[in-house]
This record gives sequence, structure tokens and C-alpha cells, in this order.
Amino acid sequence: MDFLPQIVGSFADPAAENPTVEMVEAAFRHHDLHWRYVNCEVPADRLAAAVAGARAMGWAGFNCSLPHKVTVIEYLDGLGESARLIGAVNCVVRDGDGRFIGENTDGKGFLRSLEEVTPAAGKRVVIFGAGGAARAIAVELALAGAAKITVINRTRERGQELVQHIGTHTGTRARFEHWRGVYRLPEPVDVAINATSIGLFPDVDAELPLDLDSLRPSTVVADVIPNPPRTRLIEAAAARGCTVLDGLGMLVNQGVSGIRYWTGVEVNHRVMRARLEAIFG
Repeated sequence: MDFLPQIVGSFADPAAENPTVEMVEAAFRHHDLHWRYVNCEVPADRLAAAVAGARAMGWAGFNCSLPHKVTVIEYLDGLGESARLIGAVNCVVRDGDGRFIGENTDGKGFLRSLEEVTPAAGKRVVIFGAGGAARAIAVELALAGAAKITVINRTRERGQELVQHIGTHTGTRARFEHWRGVYRLPEPVDVAINATSIGLFPDVDAELPLDLDSLRPSTVVADVIPNPPRTRLIEAAAARGCTVLDGLGMLVNQGVSGIRYWTGVEVNHRVMRARLEAIFG
């Protein structure tokens, strides 16, 4: 019997509340994969050493979370298309030549979750926020053929930069709107996405400054926040007859993509989601 498992893991700071280890290990157990996932707290000034250590120990790859998603790029050997366009890495994969290649599965996770209910191609999308999650989602939606993406953000410079980036590198029309006060969705909008941290635990009572009366049953409403899965936005949208996507879908599907990169196995996403639902109650 081979007592040496394949090792992957996560580098983050802080790392203690990272639920990825639970859902990935659940998938490994379910599929009887001789793999282990190690959750590591890595301060910014130790990232280079951590990557070097993963190389030395023959890790098959690792996830990168905040604050390392951009900095890690300088310690890698190459980037996949999505990571290059997004400018950030959340999943590192050791290829057949032993090189560490940076990928970004955040946007892919959201896209897969969305396309379980509707195709992205041709859709008119509104995204709240212009940070890392918004950028990853916007790039993947544009690559998938979204017709129009509107970025709503309080910081004008960051929002305009994202819109310009989408317009320069994809064929999707993009525009920026300055977020001041309560926002009312224009008509028509096919998909509305909260890509901010508003409503994230422990601030579960925080409400997205959105005019809820502008939600229409035909609009798909998504929230990237996994904890709690049923945010105030999700509850309000569901009450108005909207199709809703909670943050667990994005988290699980980016995990599915990462495991496929590392192992070549398409794991059961339901097993991973069930583990997260158990954790978050």
C-alpha cells in the first residue's frame, strides 16, 4: 500500500475560517482519492518561502486566498488564460513538467453555478462591486458571451478600470455607474450579482443598498457570500419570485474546478455542498 498521499492545500492569512479544506476533503473521501488538503496560514512576508516549500515537497498544487492572489504570480512559472486576464490567481497547478501554473477558478465557479439555471451568452448583467470577485466574475461572463455588463461601484476609479479592462480584452460591452445611495435596477436586467462583502458573517443584517422593488421575477439574483448562504438579498429576491444563486454554488464549483485541475477527476459537487451546509447550519 502507498502510504504517501498526494498533497494540495491553501495559503492564506488569516486561514482559520477557510471552509475549503472541509469541502475538498469531503470530496477526496467520497471518491476514495489518496489525496490530502492542508490549510496553511501564510503571512505575506513568507509567501515566497511557502511556494518554495510546496515545490520542494512535491505538492500537486495549492489554492491562494487573500492577501496572496496577486503577489503569488511572481513566484509561478506561468498563467492560464483566465488568470492572465483577471490578473489574479486562486489555484496553482503543477503541470507535467513540474512547473507551477496559476489559474483562476473563482469566475469559473460562478459561471458554472449560473449556467445551471441559464446560459451566460447574450445576458445583460449588473455587478455590484469591482474587487477581486467582481473582476473574476466579469471576465468569465464576458468570455462566455454576455451581451452587456454594468459595473456598479462606489469607487469611481476602480469601477472604470474594470470596465475598461473588459472592453479592451473581450467583445462584451461594459459600462460603469457610480454607486451613490440606493440603486435601482434599470430595465431590462437578466442577472444581478452582489460581488461585495455586504452581508458576510458576522454582519449578516447588513443590506445591499438596492431598491428591492426594482427586482423582477425574470431576473436571476446571485450573491457571492457563502456564509450565510441565505443572505438578506437572497431572501428578498426569492420572496419576489426571482431565481436565486447563493454563494455556496460559486464556492463549491470553484472547488470542483480546482480538484479537476489537480487530480483529473470530476468530483460530486453535491457531496461538497452538503459538507458546507452542515458547517454553516
